[in-house]
Amino acid sequence: MSNYETVFILNPVLSDTQIEETVKKFEGFLTKNGAKMVSKENWGLKKLAYPIQNKKSGFYHLFEFTSDGAVINPYEQEFRRDERVMRFLTVKLDKHAVAWAEKRRTRLTEKTA
Repeated sequence: MSNYETVFILNPVLSDTQIEETVKKFEGFLTKNGAKMVSKENWGLKKLAYPIQNKKSGFYHLFEFTSDGAVINPYEQEFRRDERVMRFLTVKLDKHAVAWAEKRRTRLTEKTA
């Protein structure tokens, strides 16, 4: 089991229920295929660095999870098939990135508490 992180950008014209539905779809896909969710974050509506599909902003989401490598290709295929997703990136985390992500999560929880 390796650690992975996925950031994806959803179309800004989606309603809150459509965004929630899309996030649950991808989270469900991971858990159904044996992945364990470590963290999930909603970064909200952000301005894009450059236009994508003539849009200047998008809803950003981050998933951090542990999974077998065999799950990643079908997972990314689901992103490609969904027209609500503008961009996505999945990376395998090494031990330093895992430590940094853990540190970032604790910093975020301290800010909100």
